[in-house]
Amino acid sequence: MSLIDRQLREVWDALRGQSLQRTNSLTEVQIRNLRGIRDLRVPFEYPVCVLAGPNGSGKSTVLFACACAYRVLDSGPRDFVPSTLFPDFSGGSTELRDVPGKTEIEFHYLNNNQRVSMTWKRGRSWNRSYMGRKGGKQPEREIHLRTLTNLTNPTEVRSFLQLARKELYTERLTEDLLLFAHRILPRRYRNLSKIISQTRDLLFAELEGSSEAKYSEFHMSAGERAILRISKDVSNLHDALILIDEVEAGLHPYTQQQAMLEFQSIALRNQLQIIVTSHSSVVLESVPVEARLFLDRNEDTAEVRLAPQYRDIIQEALYGQTRDRLSILCEDDVAEGLLLGFMDVLNVKLGLRHEDLIIGRDTGQSEFPNHVRTLSKFGKMNDFMIVLDGDSRSQQTAIESAAREHGQAVHPLFLPGDEAPEGWIWRTLETRRDDYADLLGIGPEDMEHAMHDIAQTLSGALRHQNIFKASITQFAESLNRTVPDVARIVGRHEAERPHGEVSALLVQMEEQINSWRQE
Repeated sequence: MSLIDRQLREVWDALRGQSLQRTNSLTEVQIRNLRGIRDLRVPFEYPVCVLAGPNGSGKSTVLFACACAYRVLDSGPRDFVPSTLFPDFSGGSTELRDVPGKTEIEFHYLNNNQRVSMTWKRGRSWNRSYMGRKGGKQPEREIHLRTLTNLTNPTEVRSFLQLARKELYTERLTEDLLLFAHRILPRRYRNLSKIISQTRDLLFAELEGSSEAKYSEFHMSAGERAILRISKDVSNLHDALILIDEVEAGLHPYTQQQAMLEFQSIALRNQLQIIVTSHSSVVLESVPVEARLFLDRNEDTAEVRLAPQYRDIIQEALYGQTRDRLSILCEDDVAEGLLLGFMDVLNVKLGLRHEDLIIGRDTGQSEFPNHVRTLSKFGKMNDFMIVLDGDSRSQQTAIESAAREHGQAVHPLFLPGDEAPEGWIWRTLETRRDDYADLLGIGPEDMEHAMHDIAQTLSGALRHQNIFKASITQFAESLNRTVPDVARIVGRHEAERPHGEVSALLVQMEEQINSWRQE
């Protein structure tokens, strides 16, 4: 694991722990009938969240909705309100105009350690509602909203400077406003100034070590300008809500990772809540899974998908670089262990390399139709094999229908048995104890006694569907192994048996692999 990966995991753990003690946060936003979004609920479970999804999925809509959550001190009456961030066009005598409907943006907060709610509702105009709470007030909090248009276009600045030279004055930025930038950018700044005229400003930098290195934003790269402006705006904020659209714009992938590490570090130091939008897999992987919020628009409805339901192989298929390899999606790490065992045998038979295949997992069988629908929508289904547990056969029709919605076909496969894989593995170990005792490094009698004692201990103590999971977990721990390790050993051995219970599944897997290779 690289140094930055270790640093990311350390700050994840620290932020998770701190979030339990925070007294202020936006915990959820729900949007109804806005910009084609019929009903969308987005929870924020981690202090730094990433909104991801294809173009038109509603990322910026969610971000702008969040900007309406709080009353911002020292802001104007038309700042941070829906009428400004979601304006309607009315073109005078023209018949082309927006026709607003009944729109609601509902917020749920932790405000001074109290659970409160508020809704913006649009009828003839926008009005606040406090969910029947008498004397309700909109919570107050500082907000920083940055979109790509906040980065002033140099051509506009040049024109602005030529017209308003007499009105300009300069403000030198303090060292603490550069800390964020210094941790990310590969250069050190002796001084950073802001040239101001009315409501516009232009940054002017002076590098350390050279009296010649002085330049304005006209001569900055897009990435440098973005990081410096963010550093200037957020470094001294405390307990604020930071909203940034397309956070990766102009940044090299390595710099994206460094920036996300620093965003989470400053969120930890200054009790900030940060929500960003992104198309970058690097940005997504720089936050924990509960912080990855994936939006997908299905016809006229946008619906949120959380990253634990969109495993890494799906994120890679949608965001990563194209690779000629087959992805196998299963339900959990035990199923993954079995499949790894099967592939240990099939790889040799079919002449496959390890890098030709990738296996990922998801814990919710009911989410597989959604996965298939998204993969089919973007033409990725041909590079996926779907393998569900034996007790998930009821999902087959829904999965096949989801692919047909976008002109794709899928033939889901199922692990042996009619139960969770732990049950099938336990019964297989019981049936062929002598075979597996040697493979697991335990004597046959010791294995028999261990399995008998575990079965006796758990019998009647757990519901039927949990007994096998608990049993195989205890058995694996007694061998100083993990359950996926045991699953892989069982999968490999059963795949080697010419007429075993998994032989039919192996034929189906081989057919799908050969079909993928031909394409």
